[in-house]
Amino acid sequence: MPDRKTLLPDVARRTAAWCGVLLLVVGVVAVAIWLVVVLKTAVTPVLLALLGTALLGPVHRWLTAHKVNRSVAAGLTCAALVAVGGGAGYIVVTALVDTGDQIVASLKDAAQWVIDHFDIEGVANVDDLADNAKKLIGKFGASAAGGLLTGISVIGSLVTTAVLALLLTFFFLRDSDRAVHLAHTIAPRGTGGLVEAMGRRAFEAVEGFMRGTTFIALIDALCITVGLLILRVPGAVGLGALVFVGAYIPYLGAFISGAVAVLVALADRGIVIALWVLGVVLAVQVLEGHVLQPVIQSRTVQMHPATIMIALTAGASVAGLLGMLLAVPLCAAVFGVIGELRKGYEAGGREGAVPGRS
Repeated sequence: MPDRKTLLPDVARRTAAWCGVLLLVVGVVAVAIWLVVVLKTAVTPVLLALLGTALLGPVHRWLTAHKVNRSVAAGLTCAALVAVGGGAGYIVVTALVDTGDQIVASLKDAAQWVIDHFDIEGVANVDDLADNAKKLIGKFGASAAGGLLTGISVIGSLVTTAVLALLLTFFFLRDSDRAVHLAHTIAPRGTGGLVEAMGRRAFEAVEGFMRGTTFIALIDALCITVGLLILRVPGAVGLGALVFVGAYIPYLGAFISGAVAVLVALADRGIVIALWVLGVVLAVQVLEGHVLQPVIQSRTVQMHPATIMIALTAGASVAGLLGMLLAVPLCAAVFGVIGELRKGYEAGGREGAVPGRS
């Protein structure tokens, strides 16, 4: 009986198979993103609680290692989070509010300086832009006032989300010892160990990112604030607070906060001081890139800058600023899971190759 000829060559069939797998993965990811957007009211506190748990995990483990009850340790850790986070938030918000007008006025002067000195034609005067902005605000002032209840609702939603995230952080910390049993319960038969390893690796990646980023943000903010105070740049504390907040958005946050500091120095102290500020910002970025990140975040998943920028863009398109804040730690968790899967695949391949040796 003659052999039946295949309709497509082997290369085409393999390509079609991989395309089918890719379409399936893209479809699952698209559905997952759609569900996250639809259920964002419930998903956001969970994600924030996971980040809080990753940040506070070492403190809770230290307390439990010293024979403190798990519930008491979780309560003390959450109380410390409220105290430290609330204090830091108050300092940051106060600094930005107190110096916000001064920073905005300096940015306006810097923009006018650039227009005048570089003889940029076709650009409206900065004062005209400010007047147009005021008219635009006045035009929609009535609707803004009419939406006061909506604003109150938004504030209430934020408070509710924060409280729910704090409660979930407490439960995640207290019951983290049960996560291994849960992984083995929900995993298909024979894959409990792999699911546990992937979960541990993903959480370790997020934990390392949160802990390292917070420490690096604090050092960056302190160094730049000290430099701005030495150079007598107005609004130094507020600019330092902006650097601290912006550090949680890799690359983009540092660029924006550094550019704002340079422009403020340019407007108030002249081009020489602005160049000194630029030098301070660049020196801090070099210190961060070549010393702090390799040392502090050496145990986390290392991602290429292009990958981080794509993750930030995707996060911004899905959930705005919150998406940008969550994109990188979630991407680190995904890379951790992929690394664990690859490690298990390579180990399985080696074990399968051993019996075939002669």
